[in-house]
Amino acid sequence: MNGSELRSHCLALPGAVETFPFHPETSVFKVGGKVFALSRLTATPLQVSLKCEPLLGESLRDSYEAIVPGYHLNKKHWLTITVGGDAPDPMIRDLIEDSFDLVKPAVRRRRSG
Repeated sequence: MNGSELRSHCLALPGAVETFPFHPETSVFKVGGKVFALSRLTATPLQVSLKCEPLLGESLRDSYEAIVPGYHLNKKHWLTITVGGDAPDPMIRDLIEDSFDLVKPAVRRRRSG
């Protein structure tokens, strides 16, 4: 996965937008105003930070050298993944989608009656 593919995958998610609130080189992907991914898409090595359930995050950090606590983020709830390391691309795509699901707005059900 390269930076362009990472960007495309993030923006393919429903309602996802790319913003640059911190620095023009740091892409911040949001849904419903909430961040689900951050990356400097032109950096070498390419890294992406994602929100993650704490227990899953702990397990992933213990299992993959490429996955560490979130850089400049809440270490319990965020991961930083070095793309091209020992974490396979399909898993990274799944983790992007998981992060998106954790922050996307809840669908409100209409009350009938």
